[in-house]
Amino acid sequence: MNDIGAIQNTLTIDWEKMSVHLDAEGWAILPRLMTSAECEATTELYCHPEYFRSHVMMARHGFGQGEYRYFAYPLPHLVTKLRTGLYRHLAPIANTWYERMGIAIRFPPEHGAFVERCHEAGQSRPTPLLLQYGEGDYNCLHQDLYGEHVFPLQVAVLLAQPGKDFDGGEFVLTEQRPRMQSRADVIPLNKGDAVVFAVSQRPVCGRHGEHRVTMRHGVSRVRSGHRHTLGVIFHDAL
Repeated sequence: MNDIGAIQNTLTIDWEKMSVHLDAEGWAILPRLMTSAECEATTELYCHPEYFRSHVMMARHGFGQGEYRYFAYPLPHLVTKLRTGLYRHLAPIANTWYERMGIAIRFPPEHGAFVERCHEAGQSRPTPLLLQYGEGDYNCLHQDLYGEHVFPLQVAVLLAQPGKDFDGGEFVLTEQRPRMQSRADVIPLNKGDAVVFAVSQRPVCGRHGEHRVTMRHGVSRVRSGHRHTLGVIFHDAL
């Protein structure tokens, strides 16, 4: 698979602007992270079980409707490059967030060192995944927590075009602030766009200083067509 487009695009992103929006909202869009050809080639991997370690049917576990597959090690080259390249830019943000939330943990500058930390704690199963939705499918609000070690940010890349390949199926984020009702955001994505967002908690500056808010994410019901997504999670699983 030709990965030059995605790798090059991580270098041309305005990371300072992205960081400001991420800090304000708990999410930010990385436009055109993957090319159309990369999206289609990645989607085609779903039909090749040899690339994956497990296959999950959401309805069996009460997660919603639809299905997904977790990649096996070694990851496809494009997925590896995205995971390591994105982590390099996101680790400083993660460290700032943890400092603001009063959490002593700090993340190393390179993803390989963080993966070693996960593996030493028994979290050795890779977590990048491909998700597939058809008509009527959806993903309940959730958090992707797989063990003690959690990187507080993750990335989802939309591999299909809304209004052409599918209708509905919006990416949804909710935020629960202390003593307030939940707020929902619907994230506008096109084919090849990615969204980086908080896995579980993020810091917010309020009238009485910093506090933590809880985030969850999901996908609304697909009304027609087929929707595929690449999920890039930076911590591994038990």
